[in-house]
Amino acid sequence: MNIPITSASTIGKVVRASRKAQKIRQDDAAGSVGVSENFLGKVERGSESVQWGKLFQVLEGLGIRVMVDVPEGVAAHLEAVRSKGQS
Repeated sequence: MNIPITSASTIGKVVRASRKAQKIRQDDAAGSVGVSENFLGKVERGSESVQWGKLFQVLEGLGIRVMVDVPEGVAAHLEAVRSKGQS
């Protein structure tokens, strides 16, 4: 299922729903993905000041994939850059 993410609050709701659907307590989820319970709580509450690396760690740990839908021109530019080996 694709869910449009328009804010930190939206992604927080997705993380919380995913954890609850898997019947995992917040402290257990945090421990299994390697973040603090406090951090996971911030994510679930939609805090806008979380560390990106840890956020992606949580998403991966809960089986949430992130995809970005970009305009064709951006996709073409990224492909050209990738084929040239640039960043």
